[in-house]
Amino acid sequence: MPQFTRRSLAAATAVLLGATALSACGSSDTGSGEKAGAGTGPVKLTYWAWAPGMDKVAALWNAEHPEIQVTVQKQASGDDLVTKIITATKAHKGPDLVQAEYQALPTLVSNDSLADIAKEVEGAKDKFAPGIWQQTTFGSDAVYALPQDSGPLMFFYREDLFKQYGLTVPTTWNEFAETARALKKKAPEKALTTFSANDAGLFAGLSQQAGAKWWSFEGDTWKVGIDDAATKKVSDFWGGLVAEGAVDNQPMYTPAWNKALNTGEQLAWVSAVWAPGTLTTAAPDTQGKWAMAPLPQWNKGETVTGSWGGSSTAVTTDSKHKAAAAKFATWLNTDPKALEALVRESGIYPAATAAQTSGALAKAPAFFPNQPDFYTQAAGIALGTAPAAWGPNVNVAYTAFKDEFGKAAKAKTVPAFTGALATVQKTTVDDLAKQGFEVAK
Repeated sequence: MPQFTRRSLAAATAVLLGATALSACGSSDTGSGEKAGAGTGPVKLTYWAWAPGMDKVAALWNAEHPEIQVTVQKQASGDDLVTKIITATKAHKGPDLVQAEYQALPTLVSNDSLADIAKEVEGAKDKFAPGIWQQTTFGSDAVYALPQDSGPLMFFYREDLFKQYGLTVPTTWNEFAETARALKKKAPEKALTTFSANDAGLFAGLSQQAGAKWWSFEGDTWKVGIDDAATKKVSDFWGGLVAEGAVDNQPMYTPAWNKALNTGEQLAWVSAVWAPGTLTTAAPDTQGKWAMAPLPQWNKGETVTGSWGGSSTAVTTDSKHKAAAAKFATWLNTDPKALEALVRESGIYPAATAAQTSGALAKAPAFFPNQPDFYTQAAGIALGTAPAAWGPNVNVAYTAFKDEFGKAAKAKTVPAFTGALATVQKTTVDDLAKQGFEVAK
């Protein structure tokens, strides 16, 4: 994302909440009311987070830092948390820290909910892959959060069935298409994978790998590029495979999809590093039969991947103890003991590169006993994470994607995919303009 400052972004950003949203949280007393003043005992910080077990991780900090005590307050994730944080900020009742998804950061920054902690976290940058760190800075000198977890994309496949059908693991997207076609000829009742429209995050990550920049910012103007050349390439590729019947067109996370994975009707899944956990419940009978490989590339020899998911730890503008909050956020996301606890208690894949092959990730996932170097490979893949470009209305774009690409997947035609992409672009632009943003044509 190009450089911008909070002031210039705010000038182009309208308030994204109506009166209903503003009254949703009311005068919550779960924010900064318990903060201790100087000389009255330990600094007390509140941390809004949704990851499971975060209170147990914070307990490790509390035991070793009696001067700074952190209370974790479990929250909903996604848009609900974004709305609650903005509402709390306006009432000056926000917490000290918040777990925020990367794509939510521009909205929170533009609503003056997050503090610039660049000075407090100086030196942390080198602990993260450049493409991950960039998502917390927006290309500026300001730092609005510390990366917590990431979801680099990879290729997961049934190793046993690939051998059975004489298939080679694809290293390029052209090879991926040929593999899908070869499987259909050998086993018409099976599919290499499916194109799913019920989670825009995967499509966003694939577009990111291809070089897409869905949102950019110059001066006081936003530019939306959801229909840019890189994304069109991705859309045409998957639309073509669906149209010719080389891949399935069913959504993920349904009983039918689970069955297809469990019975071998679907041989592969383009997913993120957290896929083993999903496969454990979706395809329990296939433990030890899957393998992971790097994501196929658009150009042979490249090592680029996209992201699907990920969150950060941010300090809010309401915090009266920014330095203490930043100190905890740094510990949480860079300290080996904290990172091991995050993996063990919260089930995350840490953004800190040093933690991706040590501690709780020193051994492969239990579902992949046949690939002992799983996390070593994953760490290498994660280093190639491409930069992402988020804007203030990701939720609108994602909803439009689900609606429009869902229709296109059912229509099974390339023009339907082309039209769907154009509609998502227009919907996103129109929404920005409606909300009062200045948008480039």
